[in-house]
Amino acid sequence: MEATGTDEVEKIKSKFMSAWHNMKYSWVLKTKTYFSRNSPVFLLGKCYHFKTEGEYRALHSFQSSSAGISTEISGNVEEFRKDFISRIWLTYREEFPQIQGSALTTDCGWGCTLRTGQMLLAQGLMLHFLGRAWVWPEALDMESCDSESWTSSTVRKLTASFEASLTAEREPKVLARPPARRDWDVTESRNEVYHRKIISWFGDSPLAAFGLHQLIEYGKKSGKMAGDWYGPAVVAHILR
Repeated sequence: MEATGTDEVEKIKSKFMSAWHNMKYSWVLKTKTYFSRNSPVFLLGKCYHFKTEGEYRALHSFQSSSAGISTEISGNVEEFRKDFISRIWLTYREEFPQIQGSALTTDCGWGCTLRTGQMLLAQGLMLHFLGRAWVWPEALDMESCDSESWTSSTVRKLTASFEASLTAEREPKVLARPPARRDWDVTESRNEVYHRKIISWFGDSPLAAFGLHQLIEYGKKSGKMAGDWYGPAVVAHILR
């Protein structure tokens, strides 16, 4: 009875902390981003400039001929958007499978550095397997999707499907086979397989190789538990 009572207290505490973190960290204030089109934008070593086509050519010519300046201007607004959307973004999640040894089903408010570490590793893997020049062929198609229309039930269904695919087989076909597209060549199809496989490694599932559950298990060796704040040094050690 005593153990049961303790478990109930922990569950209530976990729910309270989850509600507090959701209230504290989940509010999003939409603001319009302002920047000067006269200034270049750098994204992971690539330089983009949002000038008009004629100005872009003139600037590119100047950049190439200027002594001591080796930065190549990679492209315009659309190319920047493709590159930006192609990066893997990982952030707070909730209602994923319960973390072993705790009642937590969310990392809201405490998993920020773990998510940052995941993104750094994901980018490194993408560079290794796909190269820096790769961009997701369907990147701009995502702009037509309204992320705010994704209800929690929709996300739960997708997560459940992902979890089931991982449980069913070690190399799930649903993740290893790209969608059928007639206009994709062999290289694009192969790259899409790599892209989907890398993403699957970071799923919020106990079976995902670099998922939150696995990182927390390794964190226990450094004295960290689910719900603790993980510093950059600890996260780097866990990933190593």
